[in-house]
Amino acid sequence: MKVVTAEQMVALEQASERAGVSTDTLMENAGLAVAQWARRLMGGAAAKRVLVLVGSGNNGADGLVAARHLARWGAQVSAYVVDHRPDPDPKMVWARAYGVAVTASGEDHGREMLDRQLARCDLVIDAVLGTGRARPLAGPLLDTMSRLGMRSGHRRPALLALDLPTGLNCDTGEVDPACPAADLTVALGRPKIGLLTFPGAAKVGRLEVADIGLPSGLAEEGDIDVEMLTPGWVAAHLPARPPDSHKGTFGHALVVAGSRNYVGAAYLAAQAAVRVGAGLTTLASPNGVYRIAAGKLTEVIHQPMAEDDQGRFHPEASETIRGSLDGYTAMLVGCGLGWSEGTREFLENLLLAAPAPALPTVVDADGLNNLSQIPEWWQRIGGSVALTPHPGEMATLTGTSTPDVQRDRIGAARKWSQRWNVTIALKGANTVVAGP
Repeated sequence: MKVVTAEQMVALEQASERAGVSTDTLMENAGLAVAQWARRLMGGAAAKRVLVLVGSGNNGADGLVAARHLARWGAQVSAYVVDHRPDPDPKMVWARAYGVAVTASGEDHGREMLDRQLARCDLVIDAVLGTGRARPLAGPLLDTMSRLGMRSGHRRPALLALDLPTGLNCDTGEVDPACPAADLTVALGRPKIGLLTFPGAAKVGRLEVADIGLPSGLAEEGDIDVEMLTPGWVAAHLPARPPDSHKGTFGHALVVAGSRNYVGAAYLAAQAAVRVGAGLTTLASPNGVYRIAAGKLTEVIHQPMAEDDQGRFHPEASETIRGSLDGYTAMLVGCGLGWSEGTREFLENLLLAAPAPALPTVVDADGLNNLSQIPEWWQRIGGSVALTPHPGEMATLTGTSTPDVQRDRIGAARKWSQRWNVTIALKGANTVVAGP
């Protein structure tokens, strides 16, 4: 599923207009979809009390459409207008016609009404700021969001964020201190990058994406190069397992891992290869690791290797492994290797000596730490290589800091993937995968 920035979403909406689907139609579709999710969240609409917080822009208009439908379905709906709406305002007129009670923040007793509704309602819909507003919250916006954030107790209403929680930057995931935490966020048309990027992702709650009727096949879709993997997409791309298959059908994985201090890393890595469906798995590990792992990993083929006096791979073990690579389909290197001059030499000989291994290779954990000590390693690495760093390992590889990496995870993964000509899976909450 495509994931967009604010600018890209605007481009899609403008392209939709040119294709004959008006902004008003998108707005009506969006409001209806949000109302349907609200009804589902409440377990029905009849006699439920709903408060819609309405902003000045299209997000507020979407909220008024949702309010209208919920009132039509029997809910008791109040709208609190946080910022000035345009005049005339057809969405407001329609909402009032269906019985939505409207109060503006500037009215006498407006704040008292807001507090009463927050104390008694079943659901709050945050329709204040959308993708077009990333400024700090202030004035009535800040006051309203602060009051919303203080809702508590056994009558605490659920919060549904329309497109994104107010105060969340949809491009960066940065949040205003007053940004409320939603129970459910209904992204309109496409999910926004900030909804999947921390700290903003922590404010989203459950994320659902509503179809608002954007035409298919828009040329502007081709400019969007960030996608979110969904369970359905993964299921559709898993290779079929024919009924007449056998262990030779699904490849032979080589796991190069472990040292005296990190036996568990080798065990977990090899067991993972078995569990994800490799037909055969071989664990190449130092002799000391082999003596422990062999009794725990009975499904795995074991290749005990020479070790140094610290229980790590001896540098010469790389030649033994290189001599057997033709028998494997893919290789994982790095889990629990340890970090020393000897392991650096071992890794350099294994991965970077000419000719470079041709089989697909994943480098993880201490493999990355040792790789970072080899000048311009990317000039010598060959074949299809994937690096799987966590933010600290990524910082070590790039010579930056962990906060620098975390500040723009997508940008960091994309930049270094292209520079090094490797695939990068930047691990963490919402892992980022980037290809060259």
